Amino acid sequence: MTAETTAGREADIEAARMLLARLGVSPTDLMQAAPERREVPTFTEYLPVVRAAVTAGTSRAYKTYWNRIEQQWGERRMDDVKASDISALVEYVKANRVIRRNARSGRGSAENLIAAMRCLYNHAIDDGYLTQDENPASKVAKPRRLPSTRGAVADVRLAELNEAAASSGNDPDLDALVLRLHTETACRRGGALALRLIDLDEEQCLVRLREKGETERWQPVSPTLMCYLQQHASERGAVGDQQLLRYLNGRPVTRRRYDHLFTRLGRMLPWVATQQISAHWLRHTTLTWVERNFGYAIAQAYAGHADGSSDAGTTARYVRAKLSEVAAALAALTGEPHPMQ
Repeated sequence: MTAETTAGREADIEAARMLLARLGVSPTDLMQAAPERREVPTFTEYLPVVRAAVTAGTSRAYKTYWNRIEQQWGERRMDDVKASDISALVEYVKANRVIRRNARSGRGSAENLIAAMRCLYNHAIDDGYLTQDENPASKVAKPRRLPSTRGAVADVRLAELNEAAASSGNDPDLDALVLRLHTETACRRGGALALRLIDLDEEQCLVRLREKGETERWQPVSPTLMCYLQQHASERGAVGDQQLLRYLNGRPVTRRRYDHLFTRLGRMLPWVATQQISAHWLRHTTLTWVERNFGYAIAQAYAGHADGSSDAGTTARYVRAKLSEVAAALAALTGEPHPMQ
């Protein structure tokens, strides 16, 4: 070893000493063994942990995909799966999905499976089983979401829809009330099903909607709809914090009622079946009308998007609509004066 090489090595050692001193690390620290890593669980072992940790809505959305993951990989450890394995499972799920009339080449199934995988691995990272660099789900891209085929329903078609609902089925009063609730409030299905008697403000004609993302908002309704909601609750035994919408026998309405309702309407009105009309189309219909007649800011507030919307732009912070303006839009929509005007 030459003198020049020796000098260079000593300089490197001195630089290393200075770096360790700056970091507060001693040579003894480096000699100590690294902490033992927790054993990574299998999917069968870890899925119950995640199911217990997420909200009911998340569990419902991912249930089918978590079941498929457990079916395919139940005994595999979570660190034994690569990004290519997930991609292969995505293609398998797409090829074996249930084909529906509104199917879009399995893009929804692929997106939901990847989201379900990411949820699992994010919890595993938070629990210290893996690091973010070891997360294979983050390396698999979701398919680009296509524009929605839903849109506003024409006035004539909306009238046909309401007439058919109110004149058929085993509970036309319930079905007519459901359609009017969605049309006036532009609420989501989950918001309607979560509505309770204590969510009705009779004096101000407001209903409290609790929807996805654990959001809550007060939404104006017409005096007529408020009267119908209270009458429905009284006749069918809804009290206090119990679900308001109920069947004739007093049982709470479930999501299945919506399926049966629009299946029946599809048999009566072929365009409903052809376009796969659902309650969400009513949300599009009302919000489109509000935007055309009262502007974007009021439509945004009407939809419950006023706070934290990612696509509204900075200007939305300065032009946020007031509840009284939403009430004015509702009054114009229904042709009834509202107490908040």
